[in-house]
Amino acid sequence: MPVTFKPLESYRDDFSYRNSAEAIRRFPFPFPEDSYMYSVNIEPATPREPGSIFAHWFDIDEHYLSEMAERGIVLEKDPERCLVMPHMAPAAWDTLEMLMTHLAADYPEHFELQCDGDQWLWINRPLGIEQRFTFGDASTLPCEPLEYITRQAQGDFALLDQRDGNLFMDAGMVTCPADWSIKFDAGMSFTQWHAPVPMAHQLGVFERALKYLLNIQVDHPVRRLNWTMTINPRMDTSAETFHEWGHERSQVTAANVASMVHLRVELQFMPRLPRSNALLFGIRTYLISLEQLASNPAWACRLHRVLRDLPDAIADYKGLTLYRQTVVDWLSQYDPEVVAA
Repeated sequence: MPVTFKPLESYRDDFSYRNSAEAIRRFPFPFPEDSYMYSVNIEPATPREPGSIFAHWFDIDEHYLSEMAERGIVLEKDPERCLVMPHMAPAAWDTLEMLMTHLAADYPEHFELQCDGDQWLWINRPLGIEQRFTFGDASTLPCEPLEYITRQAQGDFALLDQRDGNLFMDAGMVTCPADWSIKFDAGMSFTQWHAPVPMAHQLGVFERALKYLLNIQVDHPVRRLNWTMTINPRMDTSAETFHEWGHERSQVTAANVASMVHLRVELQFMPRLPRSNALLFGIRTYLISLEQLASNPAWACRLHRVLRDLPDAIADYKGLTLYRQTVVDWLSQYDPEVVAA
């Protein structure tokens, strides 16, 4: 089924973002059971259910135009949200090729790629782009190749250089992170940028995950889901902009919790880039308000139990402490065990 794009909605100011019934149906609810603890939870990224977020390597949905407009706003204010260390230039071209190839194959009604040797033609119909360029020659594009293609793809993208038995975040386009910063993490190893995560290190989660990721082969990508919560449908919850959104956590009340608090789920997708051998780390973000999530009562019941029993250290790391009880109280109406008590 072709993707139908909604008119522009906002992820800031008036927060006009909403999910259609179809977007709610395909939302990646991340909890397979009534409790949550860190796990590697990496699986082969084989295509699943046509129309689902797992159908293609790179998911394009109804919010495409809005997310691309939001990316443009962030980059206008802070161009350094896209960075590429010099040795990562081949990986940037790798990423451009991978995204263009898959978007054109999976969404032919919206994207087209024609290649004649190193002379390429890229057509993006939703954004009105028709670009002829020479593959490998950045001067033939309006901007650096990683920035060029990720201005046309939903989600954030980090490029990880593999060396010395580790992965290093040496390039990326990150305009919608969950409380982190590409500028701060640039050059860090996998071990270093995960250092602040509580409890997981004692469980050996990251050691196992790194070993798994280092062995990813070309054309055998993997994926996992990650989650947190966000106040308002705000995409850019970066460390740089904490002063703009951090105070909103204290504004949640019983009267506004259903509309203000959003479950934020990341579909993390990790393919090996064939030319450079770098690892692409795609972070595709989905937002849903509690109100819309509760249209599926089973989700609301499970989220109630997960948040109610979440270890305090994890709740604090995810920034939930100030409003967790308000959320739990509101969700309790969907838990049959609580209602029957």
